[in-house]
Amino acid sequence: MPVDAFAHTFAVAAPPARVYAHLADPQSYVGLSPLVVAVRDVHTEGDRVSYVALERFRFSTNPIRVTMTLDPLAPGLVSEVVSPGRVRLRAAVTLTPSGAGTEVTETITVESPSLLRRYVLRQAKAVQRKRAAELARRMGA
Repeated sequence: MPVDAFAHTFAVAAPPARVYAHLADPQSYVGLSPLVVAVRDVHTEGDRVSYVALERFRFSTNPIRVTMTLDPLAPGLVSEVVSPGRVRLRAAVTLTPSGAGTEVTETITVESPSLLRRYVLRQAKAVQRKRAAELARRMGA
């Protein structure tokens, strides 16, 4: 299956610890990620948090399984997503102090069947940009 990777770096007006705490909470993704309308079945084991996020599309709601690996010392986190249609996504977020705020870099790697590739890539990039804008808004930028 084809694999695509891309990254986006942006600034938020909050310190890394506050951004990390927000991103480490699965409930924060409701509305942060524009397709996510609910989060359920949250389980924490050490530095790993697993949950099911419900993504709403025009004609359907898809449950996606997410496993986050947290690294408060870096600080950062990695989310591994398993979606219907054999789509797999990995999002690695690093947080770097920048003045009074934080520089956030999200690197996404997505694997999808050839038939879905263009759609999945377009959606993943659009969601990434919207998530960045919403995180900046929530953090006071």
